[in-house]
Amino acid sequence: MALDATAYRNFKQEMTGFIWKELDPYEHEIERTGEIPRDDLFPKLRRMRCFGLTVPEAYGGVGLSVSQYVPILAELSKIHGGIRVIVHVHNMTAKAVAALGSEEQKRALLPKVATGEWSVAFGLTEPDAGTGRDLKTRAVRDGDHFVVNGRKHLITNSEFASHFMVFGYTDPSRGARGISALMVDRGTPGFTIADMPETMGCRGGQHGYLTFKDCRVPVTNVLGTEGEGLLQMTAALETSRLFIAATSLGTAERALELSLEFAKKRSTFGKPIAERQAVQAYLADMATDIYALRTMVTDAAHKADRGERIPAEASMCKLFGLEAVGRVTDRALLVHGGVGYTRKYPIERLYRDARLNWVEEGTPTIQRLVIAREFLEGYRWKGDRDLG
Repeated sequence: MALDATAYRNFKQEMTGFIWKELDPYEHEIERTGEIPRDDLFPKLRRMRCFGLTVPEAYGGVGLSVSQYVPILAELSKIHGGIRVIVHVHNMTAKAVAALGSEEQKRALLPKVATGEWSVAFGLTEPDAGTGRDLKTRAVRDGDHFVVNGRKHLITNSEFASHFMVFGYTDPSRGARGISALMVDRGTPGFTIADMPETMGCRGGQHGYLTFKDCRVPVTNVLGTEGEGLLQMTAALETSRLFIAATSLGTAERALELSLEFAKKRSTFGKPIAERQAVQAYLADMATDIYALRTMVTDAAHKADRGERIPAEASMCKLFGLEAVGRVTDRALLVHGGVGYTRKYPIERLYRDARLNWVEEGTPTIQRLVIAREFLEGYRWKGDRDLG
């Protein structure tokens, strides 16, 4: 699944122009109101096929490979975190449906997902548990339905999602092999959605609280294989963690671009601060972090495109990415000084947007556990180093 080189080059150029000409101007309104103007924004996203970036062409999508999608996601991260979140979550779940769904499910869901008419949210995290074997959500078989009871929170795009990929136990007696993924339609009786408090950053990126109370879901709505939900979830999170690293990359790149521009213009004691060694050290450290992160993301994306599992690589990219973008935005704020702490410059927003990456798709602790486990269980570096 990928565009040929010429088609991708043209699409990427068009997309980059669209992002900066048509999406970037929304930043001030979103920051002022705390809301995404969906009625105005979504038609533009649909026109540029932003909702179908990772959907295979056979189902009406653009059909980008992981390596092709990553630079576009990074570019979106530069203009506003709230817009990036919408596009990222939509395409991440679309990719999961394409990978896990039956042919019947894919034909029923993906064409409308690709156009943005429908959107699937990822229902995993719970307020009373974690995101793995300790899930409390239960789906009890009753004839040709499952009766679902449980709660989910911090569910992105829940404000407008038409479907929810909900993880819960369909057979607790089987332990980790008893977790399944169920596709639950919005408006299903027994399923309610409530807003959660506003977040620190990514203004406009909405997160919801889901409650299931005797919610009846058809057995045919199991996504993939019943009982394989935990394995499916793990596979989906691999790619998603790589995508979060790409958002860290984009935010960091923008912070450096703005810092270089500011350092050349800002003068103290008669000369630009760019000539001062302390500022040059900040800029050098920022550039080094970005180069390292870009190289890691590129390597992992090529492996994913070759069909390789990348649990260690994805977690390393996510871990290094969140730490790198934290350092880069810290230094960007230092380069800008006091005015960087005001909303006069985008650095203030980039600083806040970057902090979501610490918790999105797993905290640093989780990433370290995954990485250590992979190496303890015998993971070895691949011999090839295709970074082309």
